[in-house]
This record gives sequence, structure tokens and C-alpha cells, in this order.
Amino acid sequence: MLFLIQDGITNGAIYALLGLALVLVFAVTRVILIPQGEFVTYGALTYASLSSGQMPGTAKMAMGAAAFVFDLIAARRALDGKRIARAFAVDILLPGAVLAATLSVVSRHPPIGVSIALSLAIVACIGLFLYRLAFQPLAHTSVLVLLIASVGCHLAMQGLGLLFFGAEGQRGPAVADIALTFGPLRFTGQSLAVYAFTIGFIVALWLFFGFSLYGKALRATAVNRLGARLAGIRTTLSGQIAFLLAALIGALSGILIVPITTLYYDTGFLIGLKGFIAAIIGGLVSYPLTAIAALVVGTVEAFSSFYASNFKEVIVFTLLVPVLLLRSLAAPAVEEEKD
Repeated sequence: MLFLIQDGITNGAIYALLGLALVLVFAVTRVILIPQGEFVTYGALTYASLSSGQMPGTAKMAMGAAAFVFDLIAARRALDGKRIARAFAVDILLPGAVLAATLSVVSRHPPIGVSIALSLAIVACIGLFLYRLAFQPLAHTSVLVLLIASVGCHLAMQGLGLLFFGAEGQRGPAVADIALTFGPLRFTGQSLAVYAFTIGFIVALWLFFGFSLYGKALRATAVNRLGARLAGIRTTLSGQIAFLLAALIGALSGILIVPITTLYYDTGFLIGLKGFIAAIIGGLVSYPLTAIAALVVGTVEAFSSFYASNFKEVIVFTLLVPVLLLRSLAAPAVEEEKD
């Protein structure tokens, strides 16, 4: 039982990060980010490719050029020099610098820290450009339209993952090689890294939202998008920051997973869905409840793998049924309008 609980907490920590990212993006942009799992895959396989001395396809950054074209088209009526210069810096210079840094170290088998930093930078740029290309033009549409766009982005990114990394699975080097023994339990360096990074990231997010100007702007946008715009907050920038953080969280989760298990180009979707379960239990609004639900999901998955491995996924996804049932019963009745 102790071993299964340990395994469940390790998995639940990863799902907690993904669930927090999903809640963050939905609160700020109303987008149910189905491609969150692709950020996991991209981060994991980019890290594995860099660690083995291979050039990852994700580093080519063609999305930046497309985003710059979009920004030029959007600014065609009022050619603001500062706006164009800012778009050029973000869309062209930033990915160019990341690509140059990757090319300079990839052939020399970079250290683990450098591989992690480059992987995070690459996937963060992808998240930023994904919002600019796919969701920013649809920011004022309905949640259903945003959901359809999210499904399309998932399918496109999954296909690009196959193009970038191939159909073969990859594993990356462990972040830490140490091991600790506590009673009958043995904690590997990778599991300790999972706990440390998860706790550190949650604390960093708490500090960011509680004490930074941009974090408070994100919170204001989440509470009232129109009111935030009236107060002078750029909701477009809030969406970009939300997607940037979601991409960072997804990439970090993938980097923490890939030394433990072999990942393929389409593995991240299932991992992201389990984070989505935690986010749904949290109502897509509560960060603490999402984190607790993620630990429950991880623990249920661990016990299901041991006692009923053939039905592991079925049991995990069945957790949604009582939650949705309770929420539907608690929701106020709404009469449909008659023509």
C-alpha cells in the first residue's frame, strides 16, 4: 500500500501541474486547452533529443514568422513603429536567439541543465505563438468555438509531433541520480525532483499571482474580462502570459516524466486528460481543489494499475461521473426559451 501511495503521489504531482495550467488558461481566456498534453510531449521529446545530441524539430520556430505576418496584417491600418518593433522582437528575434543557442550546443551533448533550459524556452515560444495564431483572433467568440479550435490545434500539434520526433519512443536522462531510503520506501532522485519542482512551481505561481503586477492583471482578467479592459489591462497580453505559463508547465511536466517512462509523440494526450479530470473536479476555477483532486487521481490510477490493470483508464475516467452528476444536481434549473 505504501508503494502504491508513493507512486500515486508522484503521478498526482504531475497531474496537479497540468490541472493548474488548464484552470489558469480557462480562467483567463475561456479556452479548454486540449493541446496541453502536446506541450508535455514536446517538452519531453525535445529534452530527450537535446540530451542525445540531436536537433529537435520543435526548435525551427516557423510559427514565429507566421505570427509576425499576423501582427503586420493586424497593424496595417495604423502602422505603429513601436508595435511593429515589439512584434519583430517577440516573433523573430526571440525564437531566432533560441534557435541559435540550440545550434551552438546541440552537437556537444549539452549538460542536463542546459537541455532543460533550452527545452523550456522552445516550448514556451510554441505556446506563445499558438495563442497568437489560433486563439487571439477568436478571443471574443463563444466557448464552443474556442473548444473546436482547441481540438483542431490538438490534432495539428499531434501530427507535427510525429513529423518532428518520429514514431519511435524516447527516454531522457534523469535530472538527479541520488536516492534516499525512508523506512520501507525508496525515493529516487527523479521522484524527488518531481516533488521539488511541483512544490517550487506552485509556490512561484502563488508569488506571481499575489505580488506581481502581471499576476494581478491575470487575476483581474479571470474575474471580469470586460472590467479588466475598462481598467486598462491588455487582455491580449493576459492571454499570451497564460499560454506561456501553460506551455512552461507542460514542458516541465514532460521533462520530469521522460526519465521515468518512454514517451511517444501521442502519449501526452492521455496524460493531459488526467490533468483535465483534476481541473474538472476543481470546477475549472479552484487551484487548491484541483491540486487535491490531482493527487486523488494519481492514487486511484496507482491502485487501479495494481489490482485491475486492464481497466485502469476506465476506472480513472469514471471519477468524472459522480462529480458531473453532483454538479448537475446542484446547478440551478434554467428554462429554455420558447419560440
